[in-house]
This record gives sequence, structure tokens and C-alpha cells, in this order.
Amino acid sequence: MRRKPLPPPPRTVETDPVTRRTVIKRKRDKGRQSTSRLTVNGRVRLRRRWWHSPQDGSECPADALLSAEGGVTRGVRELACRTNRDCSSFDAAAADLGRTAQLAMSGEQLRQIVEAEGRRVLAAQESGELKPAFQAEDCAVAATGKTRMYVGIDGVMVPTITDAEKQARRKKVLEKRRRRGRKCRPLPPRTKGTDKGWKEFKTVTFSNQDQSCRHVVLSRRRRTEVGRVVRREAQGVGIGRADERIANVDGATWIRHLLDGLQHVMSLDAIGLDFYHLSENVHKDRRVVFGEEDAAGKAWMTALMHTFKHDGYETAWETLCAWRQTLKSPRKRKAADRLLNYVVERRDMVSYPEFARKGWDIGSGPTESRCKMATSRLKRAGQRWNPGNAEATAAFTTLEHSGQWQRHWKLPVPERT
Repeated sequence: MRRKPLPPPPRTVETDPVTRRTVIKRKRDKGRQSTSRLTVNGRVRLRRRWWHSPQDGSECPADALLSAEGGVTRGVRELACRTNRDCSSFDAAAADLGRTAQLAMSGEQLRQIVEAEGRRVLAAQESGELKPAFQAEDCAVAATGKTRMYVGIDGVMVPTITDAEKQARRKKVLEKRRRRGRKCRPLPPRTKGTDKGWKEFKTVTFSNQDQSCRHVVLSRRRRTEVGRVVRREAQGVGIGRADERIANVDGATWIRHLLDGLQHVMSLDAIGLDFYHLSENVHKDRRVVFGEEDAAGKAWMTALMHTFKHDGYETAWETLCAWRQTLKSPRKRKAADRLLNYVVERRDMVSYPEFARKGWDIGSGPTESRCKMATSRLKRAGQRWNPGNAEATAAFTTLEHSGQWQRHWKLPVPERT
């Protein structure tokens, strides 16, 4: 059988500086070199041909067809990210990957894969390439036929590695290398750690009435910077097109200011104070005035929360003012004044009777649960994170709960540079 002819070698196109004529030169064959790729079917070893020219250097055209960053195909990268999501550490995830898929990989290599892929998720979200799994038109309420969407924003603390801890770790590594007694590859430059052991991340949640559609994002941006993330995701899900748009928040001042600044994007119909957070503040001052287990205090608390829920702000305010007049102790009056100030600063958010009439939720429970879910991988025992690595790792948890997992892995493979 006649052997199939090989494709011609690559060529270089040059322009002669004297004659200005185009000259085409073929590159020299430099022979074959071995390489390997870790695939979902195990490690595959390949031999491909290299070509060289003095002007362009060496190249391997076949490598352009092998889309495997760091020698790991995209299928393996997805398996690594999926396994890591529910494990307690990267080493445990690598061990599980080896037992379940027979893919040998160290915990450090798996960490690099997960964090690099997580940064791709964040970049795709930033550019708008990764679309949400639902739109406002998908959030119809069966009882009314209108579309309804909720937005929730909250802060959640994540354990981070401090600069002092990083210095101590590096010192131990250097001492271990010194005892080893042989020359090692230089360590990469040390990145700076945080000033404190915990940092506040921001959780942004969009959902429909029955929580069948939800979109969650975890960001490490500061309070003054997270507004651009909220704006981007709000435009992505199209909350401005919903018939009813409600925010349920915990009453933090910075959240209210952020939502007020984004009214031109979301056009919220109402911003509600989470009923549970209001009750927490009432409980706090009830303990000061009545004591921890006083039956009269508990009865007063129950009656006041009933008034807030069914009669509204005005009636509850009058009840609080009358109660404050009965107090004689300076300590108790100070506690009552704190509660009065807390309520009056959020009076336009206390509209529980109106929410009940319209069938709107009065609690931010979905937002609180998303905070716990988004940081579930980050808060395992003994873990400390660089903020950037924490955000990239948690991106896959929020991706799964937002219904975007397959959407990300179907995006075009980024070109290698």
C-alpha cells in the first residue's frame, strides 16, 4: 500500500531588504520530541515533529491541536474542580481523584488547576461571556402570572492567611531545604499576606419566589467596590425587566446605600428589613431591660413583633415610645434608646403588612443560606487562604448552585499564548 504523503513543512515568508521581493523559505526539520497529556482516559504519550528557522525559532504545529494547559486536558480539569468542591483539602481531592478516576495528581498540582480555572470563571463573569442560567422572564409567580425577583446582599467572613503566618511558613521551608543539604530550585517571590486572620467577602444573590431559579456570586471586593459586581449581575439576569423587584437585607447601612445607588439599574419596588434581624435587635434590648428568662419580657417581645408584622411601623413605634417612658433605670433607658434609633433609621424598610398583602417574603433566609453555601469549601478546619485564591476556589461552588456549571465548560478553550 502506498504510504500517505506527509504535509509539507512550515514555511517562513520574508521580504528581501534590497529587492523588496517576497522570499519563501522552508523551515528545517529538527526531528521528533516526546510529550504527554493527562486525559480522562489516563496519561497519553505522544511524539510530534519540531521545525526551526533562524528568524522565527522553533515551533511545533501539532501542539496547537493539543489544547491541554500544563499537559492536562480540559476533561481532567473539570474532574479536578468537581472533586475538589466537596473535599476538605486539595490533598484529599487529589487522593479521591486517584481512587475514583485513576488519575495520578499531587495536591499542589490540583490546587494550581482549580485556582487557575476559577480565575477563568471570574474573568468570564467579568466580561459577560458566562451568562446566567435564567432571566427575569423565567421568574413568573403561578398565582399572579407576574414575574417576581428578589435580590439579597450580605457580608460573610472568610479565614485568610496573615503576613506573619506567611513569613513563618517560608522560614520553615528554608530551614527544611538547608537541612536537606543539596541545591534546590529558588522559591518564587513571597506574596504579601493579610493584616488580619479574617476578611469580609460579599455574597450577591438573585432568585425567584420559590427559589427554583437562583444566581449567586461571591466577591472579595470592598464595600465601596462591590457595587459594580451587583450592577453587572443585575443586568445579566435582567432584574429591571421583572414586574416586581424586591430586596430583603439585614439592615446594614452600607447595603442600603449600595442599593440606593443602583436604583437606576434595578428599579426596586421595595427594600425590606429582614424580620429575623429585627427580632434579634429587639431580643438584645429585651435581655437588658427584663433579663434573660423573664416571662414578662418574653411576652412583651412576642406582642411587639406581632405589632411590627401585622400593624406596621407607626403602631409599633408608638408602642416602643410608650414602653420607653415606663423605664426609670439609665441603663434600661439607654437600651431602649438604642432600639428606637435602630428602628427609626430603618422605618421605610419596615413594611411587613404591605409585603404580606402582596405575597412578598419578609426574610432574607435565602441570602443567609447562600452565604453559608458559598464559603463551605473555604471554612474547613485549619484552612487559611489568600483572598484571590479563595475567591477563585469558591467560584465553582457558586457556579454549581447557580446552574452554570455546564455553561462554563462549554465555553471556547482560551488560546494559549
